[in-house]
This record gives sequence, structure tokens and C-alpha cells, in this order.
Amino acid sequence: MSAALLAGVVFVNVGVLRLNLGLDEASRERAKLRAENAALQSELSSSLASPRVQSRARQELHLAPADPSTFGYVDLAR
Repeated sequence: MSAALLAGVVFVNVGVLRLNLGLDEASRERAKLRAENAALQSELSSSLASPRVQSRARQELHLAPADPSTFGYVDLAR
């Protein structure tokens, strides 16, 4: 009788351990997916912001992008 009870307890403990391992894996996967979603959302936000800012600058402030050939740089290392 006690051997059957002990075997049942061991069986239940092994089952709980397997469930915990599966839950741990699912938690890690969820954290990974949340991080990927945050990175993708940030990338999307950045890519949408530039054209929107440029459009508003043209329409509201009548600004235009500068000609790259007019850029000059100062060497501050001296």
C-alpha cells in the first residue's frame, strides 16, 4: 500500500516538474516575442516619423531639404 502511494507521489511530482518546465519555456518565448515586438514597433515608429516631420516642415514652415553639396565641416581637432 505504501509503495503504491509513494509511486503515486513520485508520478505526480514528475508531472508537475514537466509542467513547470513547459511553463518556463513558454515564459521565455513570451519575453522574447515581447522584446521583438517592441523592437519592431520602435523601428516602424522611426521609419514613419521622418516622412511625417518632413511633410509638416514643408507645409507649415515652408522648409525644404538642404542641398548636400552646400554642407561644410569644420575640423575641431586642431
